[in-house]
Amino acid sequence: MTKDQDRVVIFDTTLRDGEQSPGATMSHAEKLEIAGLLDEMGVDIIEAGFPIASEGDFQAVSEISKQAKSAVICGLARANFKDIDRCWEAVKHAKAPRIHTFIGTSPLHRAIPNLNKDEMADRIHETVSHARNLCDNVQWSPMDATRTEDDYLCRVVEIAIKAGATTINIPDTVGYTAPRESAALIAMLLEKVPGADEIIFATHCHNDLGMATANSLAAVEAGARQIECTINGLGERAGNTALEEVVMALKVRNDIMPYQTGIDATKIMNISRRVASVAGFPVQFNKAIVGKNAFAHESGIHQDGMLKNAETFEIMRPEDVGLTETNIVMGKHSGRAALRSKLADLGFDLGDNQLKDVFVRFKALADQKKEIYDEDLIALMQTGEDVEDHIQLKALKVSCGMDLEKSADMTLVIGGEEHAVRATGDGPVDAAFVAVKSLFPHEAKLQLYQVHAVTKGTDAQATVSVRLEEHGKIATGQSADVDTVVASVKAYINALNRLVIRREKSGPDVAEVSYKDVS
Repeated sequence: MTKDQDRVVIFDTTLRDGEQSPGATMSHAEKLEIAGLLDEMGVDIIEAGFPIASEGDFQAVSEISKQAKSAVICGLARANFKDIDRCWEAVKHAKAPRIHTFIGTSPLHRAIPNLNKDEMADRIHETVSHARNLCDNVQWSPMDATRTEDDYLCRVVEIAIKAGATTINIPDTVGYTAPRESAALIAMLLEKVPGADEIIFATHCHNDLGMATANSLAAVEAGARQIECTINGLGERAGNTALEEVVMALKVRNDIMPYQTGIDATKIMNISRRVASVAGFPVQFNKAIVGKNAFAHESGIHQDGMLKNAETFEIMRPEDVGLTETNIVMGKHSGRAALRSKLADLGFDLGDNQLKDVFVRFKALADQKKEIYDEDLIALMQTGEDVEDHIQLKALKVSCGMDLEKSADMTLVIGGEEHAVRATGDGPVDAAFVAVKSLFPHEAKLQLYQVHAVTKGTDAQATVSVRLEEHGKIATGQSADVDTVVASVKAYINALNRLVIRREKSGPDVAEVSYKDVS
């Protein structure tokens, strides 16, 4: 990939750094779906995973590599030959593969493998050279670059360039940097490092202090030409730079930031909602660009201004990110064509098979509610069941009330076989959860149980979020239903299904950085 002074390359790491966010595990099919959506929207580089982490990660990266139409497919590897070889085996099927290898260079991170500066420099030369012998597109990252001494950072960046790295990524691994520091760091490297003008500098920012987007844009203004980001800002701790924020910032403020991306911004809402659904991480209402309130106006002054001229209080149009106003009213008599059109207006682009499944669930909901609001349809899209789920709810009947025993009669389909039980608890939800645990024994602890109404009225759907923790592994589940108990059980089961996926990840802990076995 050649450097273009006006072009900013978008490197999406939702499937790697985003999925490392506690509770955000995605299934194999979900990863392939998200990768396809990223490819379609014009993402330049998709970091598809960490191939050495597990067999599941390897298979996902390998399959995404085979299916990608336009995007460069990248895999992550630590600074050892075993990781790099495994990464290459996964990405080599892509039309345009990339190996991304890294090592922590700050004083704190150098202490982890117990390497001195010279030993680490040798390690960088050996591993980047090895990667370049396998692949002509190599990215190298000095992890915790923003807390690495300037002179040492310049030294190791020069070594990586001479060893064959074509992209140098400068990570703000712990979200410590401020915008002026982010810009100064890129400017320093471009000025002091020989060969820096011949490669692409990338910026990878975390949002611990709420400055990820600002830091990324500051780096671009200083000369970086690749932004690493995720959909909805998903990622470890406070998350990563949000793709939708940097893309729309460059689009809206092109007057002061004259750079272009290849992203089709009209596809932003669709992929935002899909990632929120499969990751189990709802988007906060006031989230920039994709939040529920991003284009909502309640203040009288704002509403008056909007009615007279939308530009008074909107710096971008809803349709710019895939939202379109519509007058179609949905109900139990609505057909497939109307549902497809309405969902497209809401940012969901469905294939025929997806539409068939959603239509069945839409009709069931329409039989229970007088009016179907936009929020109901969004909840319907975000909480659908996967036919491949290991555990599925077949039947549920609860009993509760004053001076009555709280009980749940439940039938689950587990691994294709039906199992039934009757359980009691402190309340109907507790009884139902006890029933699930008796049918599918586990050691997961309930960390979060949250309920909120999707719309107004007594027939409103309830959206329930459940977070479970089992032996350090966290999974989040969501579901919506007009019956709060049913929604609760489905959310609980959804979280359990995601824990099952996490159990299958049998590789080394990707959070542990090991630099052993170089050769």
